[in-house]
Amino acid sequence: MALWRFTIQENMVHHGNRKRQKLSKKGCNEPFKRRFWCPKLQWFQKEVCPFENRNECENFEQMCGCL
Repeated sequence: MALWRFTIQENMVHHGNRKRQKLSKKGCNEPFKRRFWCPKLQWFQKEVCPFENRNECENFEQMCGCL
């Protein structure tokens, strides 16, 4: 039994047996079937992340303690 994976390697987004060009610079908010990939959580979110990049996300987490 194979697991379906969503990964980002260099400039390519891999999902299952398919791949496409990465749309965002840092891999945040990569769209997939009306969901958005969060590389920090390694999971999909229902809404687009409000942060511009992963550094903003990490700064917010350090200031507030959680996402």
